[in-house]
Amino acid sequence: MRTVVAVLRGGPSNEYDVSLKTGASVLGALDKDKYEARDIFISRGGVWHLHGIEIHPERALRGVDVAFNAMHGEYGEDGAAQRLLDSLGVAYTGSGAHPSAVAFDKHRTREAVKNLGVKIAHGRVVDNSGSVESLAHELFRSFPHPAIIKPVSGGSSIGIAVAENFHSLQWALECAFEISPQILVEEYIKGRDATVGVIDNFRNEKTYTTIPVPVNFTEQEKNILTNTARAVHEGLGLAHYSRSDFIVSPRGIYFLEVNTLPGLTTESLLPKALEAGGTKLSHFLDHVISLARGRKQA
Repeated sequence: MRTVVAVLRGGPSNEYDVSLKTGASVLGALDKDKYEARDIFISRGGVWHLHGIEIHPERALRGVDVAFNAMHGEYGEDGAAQRLLDSLGVAYTGSGAHPSAVAFDKHRTREAVKNLGVKIAHGRVVDNSGSVESLAHELFRSFPHPAIIKPVSGGSSIGIAVAENFHSLQWALECAFEISPQILVEEYIKGRDATVGVIDNFRNEKTYTTIPVPVNFTEQEKNILTNTARAVHEGLGLAHYSRSDFIVSPRGIYFLEVNTLPGLTTESLLPKALEAGGTKLSHFLDHVISLARGRKQA
């Protein structure tokens, strides 16, 4: 008998489009001899659909063995969908509700990884309780520039901008406040981007790390990147898989953020890292689904 896997995609977030693509990639890569895929679409308004018909989540998930969460951003990654699935007793891929909520909040994540001894950029959290122009003036006088402006809540690069002068700072603040009521202002560190995937209980390792991508790093840099990604994954209590992003600079290697549900499209970084290590997406999906079923049984 085939395992019934409900692929949850879409959702009420700014990452709606890439969530649809990740879901489509998962649906296309699942072994049809082993899995019976159920394509569940969640609209921008948060309404669940099965076969194009509106349906209550409990009915959509009836008879499902595992829900594969392919929803990026709000609802899919912030713990909301996880709490719903927990309440329905449905096994699901990815981290649990509380770790997801922490990792979705950039400020809480920074504080958590800082306590692990991980190097992070100088930063400050601000809110929109007053005039954005006044805030921009205050930050421009007191904070080193260029600066990175990031919505505290959210994934991907949505709402993130580099501010090099007062006008770009004010504009970046206004854009970020449209996404989140709190903003993280970070020191801009010039360097090379790096990303490392982490997978639980894979290839005979309790916490397996993928090859850092791109692959043009020294052995020392690779060791720091993989060890830090592993420490973040374990320290935040994440489950099944994650992806940590870094900046490699002459001043050292700085942690940027962790993604609890990284993209799985053909353009996404995690599938590229998996491929570089000789792992097909279908094999990865098979492994993650097995982990999810094991968590429910436990």
